[in-house]
Amino acid sequence: METAKNTLAVMDKKQLIKASILAFVIGGLVLVTTVLPAEYGIDPLGTGKLFGISNIYVQDDEIAAAMPMPVVPATTEKITIDDLGSPAEIVKPMEANNPTPETQFALQRNTLEIVVPARKGIEYKVNMLKYGSTKYEWSTVDNSILYTDFHGEVKEANPPAEVFYESYTIVNTNNMAGTFTAPFEGKQGWYFKNDNNHDVTVILKLEGQYEVFMP
Repeated sequence: METAKNTLAVMDKKQLIKASILAFVIGGLVLVTTVLPAEYGIDPLGTGKLFGISNIYVQDDEIAAAMPMPVVPATTEKITIDDLGSPAEIVKPMEANNPTPETQFALQRNTLEIVVPARKGIEYKVNMLKYGSTKYEWSTVDNSILYTDFHGEVKEANPPAEVFYESYTIVNTNNMAGTFTAPFEGKQGWYFKNDNNHDVTVILKLEGQYEVFMP
């Protein structure tokens, strides 16, 4: 009986060793044939290509290239209250105090496409009467950031070389929307400055009491 027990114990150890070796071999095969091709793009036996497993592997730089990169402004200088409107020496015209007109411009709606050249600035304005109201929305097509000064100029009978203008909002952004009520009659609109190295297209939507400006 004692001999039988010892023989059984020795056989169990051998089986355990065999099972361990077999598991190690199987694990190595799985590592070489599937894990390395799929996770690291390493395919020494060609099994990843054979079974299509290597298609799963994507390099980090490929992932980064596929992801859209955030667009950042070319300049992020702080905008302060001193940046608003005309210099202090330019006096607000008396015409700003003219009475409100009896009738406003007819309601209309427009969608405009404005191209702001690289490293340059342009303006787009509409005519509005005093206390006329207009909704607006604009955004850049490619999400590029623009410096924007939303402002207005008083309509003057004899405007000087340096006209007075009043800034309502100055911001670095790629999108803006709101409702605006003109404080005086005159041209109201946006100065867009593009500090990027590429042209930027702005889509501007307007709805309200205004007239497209004709110089």
